[in-house]
Order: sequence, then C-alpha cells, then structure tokens
Amino acid sequence: MDHSSDLSDLYDVHDLYDVHDINGSPPHHEHRCSEDQEGMEHLRRKIKYYFMNPCEKYHARGRKPWKLVLQILKIAIITIQLVSFGLSNQMVVTFKEENLITFKHLFLKDYDDDGGMENYAVYSQPDVYDHIDYILKQYDHLHNITVGNHEYEKNHPMMVCQEFYRNASIFPASETFDIDIEVITECFNVYPMDHPTSQESSPRFILHFKRMLSVKITFVLKSINLQTVRYRELPDCYDFHVIITFDNQVHSGRIKVNLENDVNVNECREWKVTGAPARNIHLTVLFDCLIMVTCIASFALCTRSVINGIQLQFEYTVYCKKECGNRVPWSDKLEFLNGWYILIIVSDVLTIIGSILKIEIQTKVLTSYDVCSIFLGTGTMFVWIGVIRYMGYFRKYNILILTMRAAFPNVIRFICCAGIIYMSYCFCGWIVLGPYHEKFRTLNTVSECLFSLINGDDMFATFQEMKRKSTLVWLFSRVYLYTFISLFIYMILNLFITIITDTYYRIKKQQLSGNLTSELHNFLSVCKDLPNSGMYRFDESKGFFLNGCITRCRKHEETLSSEA
Repeated sequence: MDHSSDLSDLYDVHDLYDVHDINGSPPHHEHRCSEDQEGMEHLRRKIKYYFMNPCEKYHARGRKPWKLVLQILKIAIITIQLVSFGLSNQMVVTFKEENLITFKHLFLKDYDDDGGMENYAVYSQPDVYDHIDYILKQYDHLHNITVGNHEYEKNHPMMVCQEFYRNASIFPASETFDIDIEVITECFNVYPMDHPTSQESSPRFILHFKRMLSVKITFVLKSINLQTVRYRELPDCYDFHVIITFDNQVHSGRIKVNLENDVNVNECREWKVTGAPARNIHLTVLFDCLIMVTCIASFALCTRSVINGIQLQFEYTVYCKKECGNRVPWSDKLEFLNGWYILIIVSDVLTIIGSILKIEIQTKVLTSYDVCSIFLGTGTMFVWIGVIRYMGYFRKYNILILTMRAAFPNVIRFICCAGIIYMSYCFCGWIVLGPYHEKFRTLNTVSECLFSLINGDDMFATFQEMKRKSTLVWLFSRVYLYTFISLFIYMILNLFITIITDTYYRIKKQQLSGNLTSELHNFLSVCKDLPNSGMYRFDESKGFFLNGCITRCRKHEETLSSEA
C-alpha cells in the first residue's frame, strides 16, 4: 500500500538552515549538514522508498517489479490448478453421493428419499428382525439386483454386531430396575449364500431389546468410477465401507436406522483404455511442481520484505528515541508490518501443502480430498483477496482498504460486546425453548436460528413452530423473540453499520483535505522528491544515497555564495 501518497510536498531548505547569520551576513562555507541531519535524510528516504509501490520503486531505483510479476503469474496458475482439481473432485463427490443413495435404496426396506434418514425408524420387534433379514437377503443377491458395478470384498465378509448391557432387570410397572452398565458386544460374520434369515432359523442371533444399545451391520463393496474415462482421466477403484446402525440407546420404543459409508479411493491394479488417449499424469504433476516452486519464490521474497520492514521499524524507533526522545506509538510501528505480505505468505504455505496433497492424490498415495480442498481453496481465496492490494495503488480504489483497516479495531470491540448479549440469548433459548421448539433443541441450532433471524430469515416460521403445550413458555417465547429481533436488527445491526459508515466518511474527508494522521507521516512529509527525481539511488557499497542531503546543501551554499 502506498503510504507516501498522503504526504505533503517538498520541504523547504530554508526550514533546515538559516539564510543569514546573527549579524545579517550571508552564511559561510563552514555551514554544512550535520551528521544527524545526514542520518535523518538517509533514514527518511529509506522509509519512503519502502512504502512505495512497485511502479514507483522502478522509477526510483530502476528495480524491476519481480514480486508483482510473480504474484500475477501465481494468481493465474493457482486458479488453473484449483479449477482442474475442482472438476476432478466434483466427479468423485458425485460418485460417492450417488452410491450412498443407491445403498440406502438397496439395503433399507421401504426407504423414501422424501422422508430422509431422520424419519426412518422401526417401532416393533418383528420389524427389527424383518429389516435385518432384508439387509442380509439384499446382500446375498447383490449381483442380481444392482444396476452398478458393485462387487463383494472377498477378504471382508459382512459383520453383524449387537451391543447390549451385561445384565438388566427392568420393571416399569413397579418402578424398579437392576442394571449392570458394562457393555457386551456379540458379532458374527455373514458370507454370501450362508447367513441366517430370521429369528426362528437363527437362534444364535437373538436381540435383547430391553438392554440392547445398538445393532451394527458392516460390509465392504468395491466399485469403479468409469465416468472419468470420458474426461481423459484414469478411473479410480473405490472401497465402500457401509455401516448400517439400529440405534436403541434412548430406549424410547423408537429404534432409529442410519446408513453411512466411508470411502477409500485406490489405484486400479490392471487397466486398459482403448478408443481415447488417457491424460498424462506426469504433466499434471509437473504443473503442480511449477506452482510449488512459484509459491516458494513468492514466500522467500515476501519474507524478505517483512524482515526489511521490521529492521526499518527498529531503526526508526531507535532514531526517535535517541534524537527526539519520543516513543513511537504502536500504530506507527504497525505501519512497517505489511499485512498484505503476511497474507501472501500464508497463502503460499497453504498452496504448497495443498499441491503436495494433490500430487499424492493423483498418484493414489492418499485420498484426502477434503483436506486438500481446504488447503487449496483457502490458499486461492487469500491469493485473490491479495489482488485488492494492487487496486489500492489507485487513490479512488484505496478507500475500501483504508476504511477496513481503520474500522477494524472498533468493529472487533463492538462484536465482543454484542457477542456477549448474543450468547446470553443462546443459552436462555436453549434451556427454556429447547423442549418445545425444534430450532432450539441444541446450542448449535439455537445459534444458527438466531443468526438467521438477524438476517431476516424464517421469522414467521420460527414464531409459528413454537408448540403451545405450555402457555407460560409460549408467552415467554414471544417476549424472547420480539426483544431479540428488536435489539439486534434495529439497534445493534444499525450501530454496526454506523461504525463502518463513520469511518468511511472520516477517511474520505482526510483524503480530500490531505490531513496527516500520524507522526510517521509527518516525518516522511518533509521528503518531497518524486520517485523519478533520482534522489533515491542508493550505493550499496558506500552505504549512502547518491543524491542526498550533502549534495543539496552544497548546491544551496554555492547559490548563496554567488548571490553574495
């Protein structure tokens, strides 16, 4: 960000040196810049050069904007990488989801997509045996009924396990019970064409309903995702670990049934594709390696800039303390810590890790699609957010960045205070309305419901879904919802907008009036030389600027001598 754009014009030499001495005569040649003035000039130019944008640095010292070019290149190639991975991941996700739906219709009796798994349950003992027997029969005749390319896992037969308390004597009529809470697990394997079909024919598999906790049926099915062939990608082989659970932990007379699956993606052992050339995976891996090299170079350059900024901030702090006796405020110290460089460094690290995971996924070493997606997606998001930095080089577009930076401390303090009120409503709604309202059943759903109300969503539905079993609680819910909506929408939300709006107008007014906002800006405002003036040429071997304070002082003295 160009902090020097808000500085005033060139300082007057007469402010540094008196034109006449005490007797009114012109100054002599022994009046020269002191070492402190030379050091101040040197430090001022270093700091101002540090805050220049890449184009100004190029005009100041002829340094080519390699970092800018590298960032533009990185944006392009990372976006290409993300789109490529997203399209490939989309096929994987589609294949997983459709197989999950297929397993629900194959192995769950009378399953309906409209009802979903939340409402799928059994309520009688014969229904439990009937549903388990249905699963076993469907597993046995899978070859004859499935329309996909599903096969059994030879080394993993179906396993049926029942979990129940060791001992339980429960008598609800007399309100007495004797229970041993130690959990016992009984399991047996089921092979195709060799399984029990009912309670009568399988005495070894008897369910102890009064002390039963759950029944889990697990098996593995293998399949191949053939749709990738059309996109010139080699098909993957999938292992679906299907888990069907009959949950009876509540012992309410309603046994919930749930089906879920864990997926392992493997490289197919033997394959042959004819009719179309398969995509060369080595080119994709090479492209990912190019992205990692680019991110490493970007990481190194940005880290060096951050270190230079910290060193420059230390020099400025020491100078102010030694020469002026002033302590530099934290606001000025943070000016040297460029947040955009920190953002780029974080994005580089995330992209490098994501690229490594992507290479391992392509070579079938790992199948962590979700983890890889998080790293690549977050890294790309930060890279695109960093584009705002280059928009900030233009004063008309810089207002957004300045407003966000100036309003951030006040916004954080405001959110902390509003968050306390928000959490108080969450706890109150959870404990009071939870038994009577589905949206207030857990703390997570309470928070989601209240956040939706702040944004104006589902207001009428939230009011209407409140059950009127208790008149007192129903009246309390009305007071609760009306006060929350009025407080957060009409007061807190408007105050939040006001904070940002006031900051925006204050920053805009400062830009129009040209008022300086910090001691650092006042310090740099003395230096009025433009980037292309040649005053920022620095001799690394000699350690001073080629056109610095001494040269200008001598020119000024020569002018005064000629006039005398």
